[in-house]
Amino acid sequence: MYFFFSKVLLIFIFPLTWVLVLLIVALVSKNKKRKYRSLVAALILLVLFTNPFLFNQFAQSWDVAPYKPDNRKYSCVIVLGGFSTGSDKGDGYFNTAADRFIQGTKLLSTGQASHLLITGGSGSLLPDEFREAIWVKKQLKEFNYPDSAILIESASRNTKENAKFSKVILDKAKLSPPYLLVTSAFHMRRSAMIFKNAGIVVVTYPANYLVRRKATISDLMPDASVLSSWNTYIREVVGYVANSI
Repeated sequence: MYFFFSKVLLIFIFPLTWVLVLLIVALVSKNKKRKYRSLVAALILLVLFTNPFLFNQFAQSWDVAPYKPDNRKYSCVIVLGGFSTGSDKGDGYFNTAADRFIQGTKLLSTGQASHLLITGGSGSLLPDEFREAIWVKKQLKEFNYPDSAILIESASRNTKENAKFSKVILDKAKLSPPYLLVTSAFHMRRSAMIFKNAGIVVVTYPANYLVRRKATISDLMPDASVLSSWNTYIREVVGYVANSI
C-alpha cells in the first residue's frame, strides 16, 4: 500500500498538475476575481518552472559533488537500478540514466572494485515480468564479465528495498565495507541516507548529472522540458524528507 501511494500521490505535487488545476478553476469559476487570480497564478508557475536558469541553480545545489578519485580498492560497487527499461516485447533497453551502468562497470573493469552488485527489480505499479537486475546480468555476460564478480538483487521496487535487500546479499557474500554507491546525482542524497539508515557504509559515486555546465543566455528562455526535470527533483526532495522523519 505504501508503494502504491508513494507513486500516485506524487502526481499531485508536480508543477504541471497545479498549473492544470488553476486553469480548470479559471475555466469553471464564475467569480471574475478568482478567475483572474487563477490565470495569473498558472502563468507565474509556468514561467518559473520552465525557466532553465532557476532549475539549474536548484539542481546544482541539490546534487552531490562528484567522486574524488583515490587509490583505495573496494570490495564492491553497488549500482542502483533505474537505468534500463522493459519493452513491450519482454526484453529491455538502456535509458537516459545509463551512465549509472557505465560508471559501475568502469569501476569493476579498472579494478577499483572487485565485485559489482546490481540492485533493482520492477518499480512499476502494474504487474511487470521485467526484472532489471536479471536483464542487466545478461548484458554483463555479453561483455564477458565473470559470474564470480557479479551480484544481483532483483526483488526491490524502490530505494528503501534496494538498501534492505542489498545488505542481505553483501553480508552473505562477506564483502567488507565501505562500498562504492553509484546512482544518478539527483538521486544520491536520498540514496546515501537510506543506505546509511540500513546500516550500509558507502562512499558516494554520483553519475548521470543533469546539469554540469555554466549558465548561458539561452537559460533565460522558457523550456518545456524543464517541467519534467523539476518532477524528478521534487520527487527526490519529497522522498528525502519522508525518509528523514
